[in-house]
Amino acid sequence: MMAAISAARLGADVTVLEHMDRIGKKILSTGNGKCNYTNRKQGFRCYRSENPAFVLPSLQQFGFEETVAFFKSLGIVPKERNGYFYPASGQASSVLDVLRMELRRLNVTIQTNCAVAFVRKHRQKFEIKAGNKIFVADKCIFACGGKAFPKSGSDGSAFCQIERLGHTFVSVVPALVQMRAKPSFFPSIAGIRTDAVIHLFVDEKEAGRDRGELQFTKEGVSGIPAFQVSRYAARAFEQKKKVCASLDLVPDFTDEELKRELTGRFFRQDQKTAEEALIGFFPKKLIPVLLKENEISLHIAAADISKDKIKRLSHYLKHMTFELTGTEGFDKAQTCAGGVSTAEIHADTMESSIVSGLYFAGEVIDVDGICGGYNLQWAWSSGYVAGTHAARN
Repeated sequence: MMAAISAARLGADVTVLEHMDRIGKKILSTGNGKCNYTNRKQGFRCYRSENPAFVLPSLQQFGFEETVAFFKSLGIVPKERNGYFYPASGQASSVLDVLRMELRRLNVTIQTNCAVAFVRKHRQKFEIKAGNKIFVADKCIFACGGKAFPKSGSDGSAFCQIERLGHTFVSVVPALVQMRAKPSFFPSIAGIRTDAVIHLFVDEKEAGRDRGELQFTKEGVSGIPAFQVSRYAARAFEQKKKVCASLDLVPDFTDEELKRELTGRFFRQDQKTAEEALIGFFPKKLIPVLLKENEISLHIAAADISKDKIKRLSHYLKHMTFELTGTEGFDKAQTCAGGVSTAEIHADTMESSIVSGLYFAGEVIDVDGICGGYNLQWAWSSGYVAGTHAARN
């Protein structure tokens, strides 16, 4: 939609071919239905890729300020929360509605239920067969998404057309997705949310880390910090590597501070059990697991716990380590890692370096953002660049 609007504003005659029954369905699921459409903090460190710096030329042409101004011009009043921007309506549907209205104002033709059978270049023109029609165009932009959330239409069905045009893909795996864990105690702590630091290790080397509200699930770990490192886990599983996670459940305490806190809680609580002594420090549902994993009886008198057991528990709370067995699939992923290799795309125009007149935008490229509106920002930025350069040229 952004590519179509940007090209049409420069006078291009634009047709969008959409294989779903409606355009822009994926927007409705963003930001838990509220659409976190950009973030005040920007930079290539907010994006992942084989070449993260690839995003910079697009962000320089159409970045945070341009995005906020663009949506304001369409009627979206911004609401900021800690640098995260949402429409004041609190509805992702508002963002989709204003984009659709702008497409209509610009007389962009939208063909829905229109699956693309082939795309080929013939005598400086692109021929696209979709449904029972052959469309002929001077320029062609692939803005077809990746494989995440396939019900929205982002199902990878266009990848084969891109490969036939000579492009290669960095293998596509789920990203911003829940991870599954091996220990059997996870069902008993499902639903617990806690501030934590997660360290992800691939073949015993740290591959990523993040801090925030972690959520335990029946199968493993979820929440923003787990999502942030999940792309590295998914890539490692694809490569048959061993993946482990280590949680720091008390990130505001140093090792020594934690030992003192635990010692004080246990030794000065002669009327309490070990379980009771930890209430107020950890979620109640989590305490039995923490004690059992460190061979401490729930009902032992707190004052009877040995210093060695306290030391062991303290270390466990700072380094709760377990093996991961996989991630959820594309159907539950917010985005995906991988896509068309950035080495085959001109970063300043989004034009293919292999086929002139062919452009790319959005998630189909090997770029994925962290949580916080970055994947939508990449959609707006790369869509704007692809659309404007396709029209100008």
